[in-house]
Formats: sequence, C-alpha cells, structure tokens
Amino acid sequence: MKKIIVAFDGLKFSESTKDYAIYLAKRINAHLVGVFLDDFTYHSYSFPDVVGFGNKWEEKIDDINAEDEERRKRSVYLFEDACQAAGLHYSVHRDKNIAYQELIHESIYSDLLIIHSHETFTHFTEPAPTRFLRDVLSDVQCPVIVVPYVYKPISKVILLYDGDPSSVHAVKMLSYIFPNLKHLDTEVLSVKNEKQSMHLPDNRLMKEFMKRHFPDAKYQVEKGDPEEQITIYLETQGEEVLVVLGAYDRSRVSRWFKKSMADHLLANVNVPLFIAHNK
Repeated sequence: MKKIIVAFDGLKFSESTKDYAIYLAKRINAHLVGVFLDDFTYHSYSFPDVVGFGNKWEEKIDDINAEDEERRKRSVYLFEDACQAAGLHYSVHRDKNIAYQELIHESIYSDLLIIHSHETFTHFTEPAPTRFLRDVLSDVQCPVIVVPYVYKPISKVILLYDGDPSSVHAVKMLSYIFPNLKHLDTEVLSVKNEKQSMHLPDNRLMKEFMKRHFPDAKYQVEKGDPEEQITIYLETQGEEVLVVLGAYDRSRVSRWFKKSMADHLLANVNVPLFIAHNK
C-alpha cells in the first residue's frame, strides 16, 4: 500500500484538493494522510489588523484565534468525512511548526504529495505558482501532483518528453505510483525546433522503455517554442488531463535566471500536473 499526503490550509480549505486526493487514492487503494499545516505564525489576521483593534487588541486576538481553531477543526472534519464515505485508509497530521519545513519533512516518508496550485499558507493570495509552492517543488522529496481550482476526473495522460533524464524519471515515477493509469488514453508529447527532425530524442530507447510502462501510448511531435507549443496543445485537450513532466532539477541559483516549464504551465493551464525530478 502506497502513502499519499495531501496538504491543506485549514483556514482556506480546498475542496478540489480534497476531491483529487480522494479520487487518486481510491485508484490505487493508498493510505491517504491529510497534512493540515497549522503553522503557529499563520492567522487569519495581519499586523495592521492588530493595530486597528486599539486597546482591546488582546481580547480581540483571543476571539479570532478561537474562531481560527474552529475553522481548522471544521476542515479536518470535512476531510475525514470524505475519506470515510470513500472507504479509504486515512490519517490526519496537524503540524504546528513552520508550514514549509513541516511539509518537506513529511514528503521524505511519502510516495506522493498532492497540493493546490495557489496555496500560500498566508492570508494573502498570489498567482500560480506561489512562492510557497515554488519553494516546496524545489526541495520536496517525493513526486507532486499540483491541482487546479476545479476537480475533474482524469481521462487522459500526457507525458512531456524532451530527452532529458528528468522527463524519463517522471514517467518512471508515474508508472510506479499509478500502474493502473496505463489503461487510460496516453500520449507522449515532444516539441522540436524548426531545424530538428520529427523523431523523438533517443527514439528507439524511449519507445522500448514505453512499451514496458505505457504500451498503448501514442506519440505527438510538434515544432516551435516548447512553452508556447505545449500550452497551445494542452488548450485543445480539455480539463480531464493529467500532464506529467520532470522539473526543478536545477540548482536554486540557476532558477533565478531561468524558469522551469512547470512554472509556465502552472501559470497558464488549468489541469493537474504530475511533477517529479531526479536530484
């Protein structure tokens, strides 16, 4: 039995994250762990709010903290109720320390992490990918599925392949975690520049490898800029697609100068992304 962890902000509970986690855990009869990151530094109020409370700030903060705790308990209840209704093996971790550190630590002992694309674990909102998510993707110790706002069941898998070892590693990880996905419609998508042939990189070896993992996969080769062409292609595929890619295998410094393909897709497409990297 594999172990899937799903990250939740108890103050901003994500229904789509819950639904994707239930759906994916049921496909492989996994043990699902709800990781509620109740960071002790994170509240529903900010410092300017405290200033505005005036002389009664201590009393007001106590009241809001109590309300926050009730919201967090309610989020745990929603997760537990869904797991019980689905007949899943599950458990709950309420981690009280710094959210980023707790989640990275949890990932060491997990086969997969599921997280929402807009999670910040602050009372602020940010466009995807958020700073929190980029930091997690950089240092996470297991593959990740990043999910969008609206849950859709998965009917097709698109494997992004550019010949880089990280893209092959992502296919391996997907096959290891979800062996039953090989029965879905599966496509290997590559993008070449105008001067390159239409053959896959390492064509013979890749197809030999794919026959052992996704034997019915089809192959699609596009021409042009990878970010642009992949985005355009995915827009024609609907929202019931799981996109698989290797990413975040560069050093932290180099990422300051060149964004990952994952960053681009998180900002521009509305489908779940399975992201794995080999450090």
